[in-house]
Amino acid sequence: MAQFTYSRLSHLLRISVNKPSVLRTGTETKHGPACCLQLIRCQRSVDSKALQERQKQQMARGLPKQKPITGVKQVIVVASGKGGVGKSTTAVNLALGLMANNPSKSVGLLDADVYGPSIPKLMNLRGNPELTDNNLMIPLTNYGVPCMSMGFLVEDVAPIVWRGLMVMSAIEKLLRQVDWGSLDYLVVDMPPGTGDVQLSITQNIPIAGAVIVSTPQDIALLDARRGAEMFKKVNVPVLGLVQNMSVFQCPKCNHQTHIFGSDGARQLADTLGVKLLGDVPLHLNIREMSDRGRPVVVSSPDSPEAEAYRKVASAVVQRLEEVNA
Repeated sequence: MAQFTYSRLSHLLRISVNKPSVLRTGTETKHGPACCLQLIRCQRSVDSKALQERQKQQMARGLPKQKPITGVKQVIVVASGKGGVGKSTTAVNLALGLMANNPSKSVGLLDADVYGPSIPKLMNLRGNPELTDNNLMIPLTNYGVPCMSMGFLVEDVAPIVWRGLMVMSAIEKLLRQVDWGSLDYLVVDMPPGTGDVQLSITQNIPIAGAVIVSTPQDIALLDARRGAEMFKKVNVPVLGLVQNMSVFQCPKCNHQTHIFGSDGARQLADTLGVKLLGDVPLHLNIREMSDRGRPVVVSSPDSPEAEAYRKVASAVVQRLEEVNA
């Protein structure tokens, strides 16, 4: 069976980028003096409000139509306004928590962070995905969760030096050219920020809901709010916030210290009118097991930190039911 490699993907992406653009931007632009005169007459004859409405309609027509991923029932995106808040760790343990809470459910994991893929390390996976007879990539699987990531196509320390169009093409291939089989949930680990990748994913596939991860620290909450507002603007339901690294408990004396502040995410959730999905502590076991590729939900299922992730997974399912209702 053939394998899908980084060099092969790069070749396909360069071909697609060099082709005439397939992005739809509404009506095609016509160049020349006649077009300019027509535009000036239009601006003079139509008042500002009517012109804005027309532009809004044209932009709506130009957006790509959302098309579900074959075999996937619901897509959950896990996002953060900034990096370093534990988003990828949360995404992995959320996926495993969904399965732990209901073993009858099938869950997949997509790493959409092209520049900094973390899923291969966190899920202890490596190697190139094989291809089906239809040239679809077969996800690599561990702990019962099929996973797809750019990290499977590059060396661990190899940088991905791509411009925007190649990144967008890569995201399209990760979304559409993967044989996911039948999934109840696909958890997408989004890159930090509110840029092209976030917009591309939310505009191309129907999203059941977004989970925002933040620490209680004020500087992290500022960006978390931007992330939540972005999803609201593109009509993606915000399922709620996860307050990560909420408290540190000393393993020797059990004294609790709020290193990054107390209840910041809870207060932001109240401000935004969304639910706080749960608190996850700052715990050495989470870091150690993540670095070993053994997430705590499967490596330490009876621990308080694993229970915290399962509670988040339960809250996510409850919010999905509320949104769908």
